[in-house]
Amino acid sequence: MLNPQIDVYMGCDCPFEQAETVLFGAPFDSTTSNRPGTRFGPSALRRESYGLELYSPYQDKDLSDCAVLDSGDLELSMGSSELALADIEARAEEILSAGKRPFLIGGEHLVTLGAFRAVHRKYPDVAIIHFDAHTDLREDYLGVPLSHACVIRRCWELTGDGKIFQFGIRSGDREEWRWGRDHVTCHPFDLEGLEDVVERLGDAPVYFTVDLDVMDPSVFPGTGTPEPGGVSFDALRRAATLVCSRCNVVGCDVNELCPPFDQSGVSNAVAAKVVREMLLALSSGN
Repeated sequence: MLNPQIDVYMGCDCPFEQAETVLFGAPFDSTTSNRPGTRFGPSALRRESYGLELYSPYQDKDLSDCAVLDSGDLELSMGSSELALADIEARAEEILSAGKRPFLIGGEHLVTLGAFRAVHRKYPDVAIIHFDAHTDLREDYLGVPLSHACVIRRCWELTGDGKIFQFGIRSGDREEWRWGRDHVTCHPFDLEGLEDVVERLGDAPVYFTVDLDVMDPSVFPGTGTPEPGGVSFDALRRAATLVCSRCNVVGCDVNELCPPFDQSGVSNAVAAKVVREMLLALSSGN
């Protein structure tokens, strides 16, 4: 049984039995290829949430009306990606088996694979909507197949072709771009085309993964792999709200907040607000 934590994302202290969505953190960054520190993301995001309001004027919704439980961070092995992924998968499985939606907060992007394995087992026809600056489609990174640079390739091995829709992508090696043309649907550089994809997916189950470096580093500098040319906060907010309110989102995550690289704390606030808007859009509350 998952119980509320003392240090929770604001307003997310619903009893497990009543929760529709269950947050959990995966403070893991052992395969980070550039600037480490995303393991501190989940706790920083929670702390910063108390600088926001429960109410969103964008959606005219309030978190106090939403059935969300923050079940806290997992204690993950920093020496083994497989052990960490297994623990993440087990937590997501526990949430799914109770008929609830897992919402993972990373951590580096590799953590998505653990949650997605559990979601795919329950929903074999699940599609992925992926916001990111990077393709994450490498077969391996420096010989390592379990890397944040390979996470969507590992997810594709479960879904096959025609199930992955990428947005905001503006970085990747030449082989990734060539391989991706045949296996995933990529909308590079921005979030254009999202509404068509949402319409196309209809009621099909969707896993939604948001790498926060999809935003421009002038808006969101606190990330491990900043990539100039990204979208604004408001563009991301609108797009994430669209996915969460109109798709059948059966699992989701937000990842790659790296607090040590933004001492102003602005990136923490941006990440916390993205999570708030997603939770409100997912909720069936009034």
